[in-house]
Parts: sequence; structure tokens; C-alpha cells
Amino acid sequence: MHEMLLAGELVDEAKKAGDVQAVEVEVGELAPITVDELREALAKLVSWKASIVEKKALVECGCGFKGRPRITAREHDFVLFACPSCGRVPRVLEGDQVLLKSVFLRK
Repeated sequence: MHEMLLAGELVDEAKKAGDVQAVEVEVGELAPITVDELREALAKLVSWKASIVEKKALVECGCGFKGRPRITAREHDFVLFACPSCGRVPRVLEGDQVLLKSVFLRK
């Protein structure tokens, strides 16, 4: 149920801004939760409109590759990925976080 914990943290952060009507959230392709899982968890906690988009991952490998990784496994709370060029684990540059991008308040 880690998705409920992550959703709860987003709800708490958004509420700091005031009377929330809607939020925009970005979920990284390599984050430990999917867009659908987060959408379902938020719906259980609040009635806000939630715009949730996936951010594609960008990695950089010691072999010189820079681009999207090859995802080798996705489980409930983690993602395994590799360099599509050499198979090693590359360094993540972006696309591994869940970010609250915008909060829209009621007037």
C-alpha cells in the first residue's frame, strides 16, 4: 500500500497551499508508482481533479549512451532498468520522481 503513502504525502503538501480544487502531478517512468496507481490512490483520499502525467526517463551510462533506459522489470514498488546499449545500470538524470507540479485553489 505504498501508493496510499505517496498519495497521502502529495495531499498533505497540496493542502499547505489552501483550499485545493485540483492538482497537477508528474510521475517519472522509473518512479516506484505508476500513473494509474497514483490516480486510484488519490481518488480514494480526495475529490480533487488530478491531472497526472508520466515523465519519460533519461539516463546516462558509462558506455556513452544517453537516452531512455530499457525497463527490465516493474513490480509493485520498484522498477529495474538497464542501459539498452551495454546492459549495465545507468545513472538516472530524470524521470524517477513523483512531483507535485501545480496546485489550483478554490476561489
